[in-house]
Amino acid sequence: MVQISDKTITLEEFLKQPETKPAQEYINGQIIQKPRQQGKHSILQCELVNTINGIVKKERIAHAFPELRCTFGGSSIVPDVTVFAWERIPVDESVDIANVFPLAPDWIIEILSPDQSSTKVTGIILHSLNHGSEMGWLIDPKARSILVFPHGQQPQLLKQPEEILPVPNLVGDLRLSVADVFSWLKL
Repeated sequence: MVQISDKTITLEEFLKQPETKPAQEYINGQIIQKPRQQGKHSILQCELVNTINGIVKKERIAHAFPELRCTFGGSSIVPDVTVFAWERIPVDESVDIANVFPLAPDWIIEILSPDQSSTKVTGIILHSLNHGSEMGWLIDPKARSILVFPHGQQPQLLKQPEEILPVPNLVGDLRLSVADVFSWLKL
């Protein structure tokens, strides 16, 4: 993550600014630029969204979103993948999915880019957990490891290929191993 400005602005001022590519996040009064996606990050994000939605979307249990802005707890973040329980997805007056998500996701997944600070990304996951998220994952493609943050429990570092990743209750039918996730990087 690259800090954009030392100038502190309010969340309301930040939300009035136009969206950028890559996205900017508002954390602790500062604007932070997300890094540009690269190949490994992009394929992991795509496969995670497709795999999760393949299990939960048809039954209207939950929905996984890539790069969805979530504004809550004084911050506005754009996690790599967010998963919301179906009944928590905001809707507009037409009962369509809303454009604004003013709440923490049930599950937040971040994929570490080579130039990102793992501490800052962990901070985003912890902020989400402190505001109602059930679980967070921090995927490190370089180290081939996944740090799992279950709400209210000690984080777990999983790096053995056969280890099965803990998932939130709402996606209980999802079974992924560490090897499954990193196999998506092979052609």
